[in-house]
Amino acid sequence: MKTVMTEESQERDKDGNEDGGRTPRRRSRLVAGVVLGALAGCLAVGAALMLLPPERPEVRPRPGPRPQAPALTTVTHGVPAALPDLVALIGDRTARVRARPQDAGSWAVLGSAYVEQGRRTADTAYYPKAEHALRTSLKVRPNGNLDALSGMAALASARRDFPAARTWAEAALKVDAGRWTTYPLLIDAYTGVGDYKASRLTLEKLQKLHSGPAVMARAAAVYWDRGWREDAAASLSDAAAAARTPAERAGWLERSGQLAWERGDLRVALRYFDRALRLDPDLRAAQAGQGRTLAALGRTTEALDAYRTALDKQPSPQFALELGELYESLGLEQAAGVQYDLLRTQVDSATEGGVDESLLLGRFEADHGDPEAAVERLRAEWGHQPGIAVADALGWALYRTGEYEEALEFAKRATDKDHGGGVRSASYAYHLGMIELALERHGPARRHLQEALRINPQFSPLHAPAAEDALRDLGEPPEEGVPEGAEWG
Repeated sequence: MKTVMTEESQERDKDGNEDGGRTPRRRSRLVAGVVLGALAGCLAVGAALMLLPPERPEVRPRPGPRPQAPALTTVTHGVPAALPDLVALIGDRTARVRARPQDAGSWAVLGSAYVEQGRRTADTAYYPKAEHALRTSLKVRPNGNLDALSGMAALASARRDFPAARTWAEAALKVDAGRWTTYPLLIDAYTGVGDYKASRLTLEKLQKLHSGPAVMARAAAVYWDRGWREDAAASLSDAAAAARTPAERAGWLERSGQLAWERGDLRVALRYFDRALRLDPDLRAAQAGQGRTLAALGRTTEALDAYRTALDKQPSPQFALELGELYESLGLEQAAGVQYDLLRTQVDSATEGGVDESLLLGRFEADHGDPEAAVERLRAEWGHQPGIAVADALGWALYRTGEYEEALEFAKRATDKDHGGGVRSASYAYHLGMIELALERHGPARRHLQEALRINPQFSPLHAPAAEDALRDLGEPPEEGVPEGAEWG
């Protein structure tokens, strides 16, 4: 830091008479204080700079088109981006913070880019890097740092820590209630903690502020949770049509494929996944979607190839679970076991990155491991963030341990519109039906098992056949006037 002096004060200094009213000793103390203050400010970012990847001149942006621009839109507006663009953005912001360590904005963008990189690659090692960059931004600019607050909310959601995501997003909202990009983060957080009313109200506020593709896609998710399947599909279709880049369009098409799969439109789902992959070959969620759909269509060899490629490029525990269950449905127990072991390894890695995989691990343990451990894990998750997905998983785990009455309470909560469970899920309906069957409530069990197969006849390579077997054992409903459970035919 330099002290600016006028020519007159400089002359006085030369004569040794005055120095802006300061003696040489007082001036030395002032300079020392300024230096110490600057050093204190630098300490907040020194450790962060040491953790950055080694500097590579070749990744510095060159004059001309900037490939990181679409990725910058991703981390600031919540739209999908291509992996090469994310890499370019990370390289660009890394170079910037090396050159200007006090650049809070660049630290925030770097952290948010790491969050998105972690999402896209299922490499949770990016999340500690993201947190370090975002907290460095907050140290450099502790007040009004909206970009860093939003980045921390996105990071918490990626780690499935929805209470923390809500706290960070609400803090960002206090800084600027008119910034629309905060509201999607709030919707994710409210949904994760099971506050569906707040999620819907937040969507209404968001739609008044903005109307772009990211808003349409967020609306689709809320509509789907409410059971508004046609509205959700239409909203995602509009988002894809309005997308500005191939990667963004691919992201919305992949989500459209997920919705088509959930409602049992297998060929439509496959077309969406195929189109998404043509636009963005790195979109492994679409590739796993291909595997899921191809398996349901009986194209098993192609399905296995799709799953293997997706897992090779993106080691997601969810993909490993799906592939393991496909192997198990084919009678390939050893191959299934390999995938289940891989799932456990991936969950351990995710935990190291700060990710809460209790929901997925609870689902896995209920069907393929230790159901009692699943109940314990999912009870804790329910206490932390009681969403409908957790209610469904806990109900199923309780069923697997023989606690049918309590299982029914949670299964009903997951499918009860009064508690936010409006989503039409074949899996949820199947779980409810099987629990009712165990309680010898044959009428409701038959209705819910039929509903599961009506929503999506191929919803699971293991559970869809089990639903068919259960219905076959139940037989036809009793004749009119004959009480359910009475002897008949």
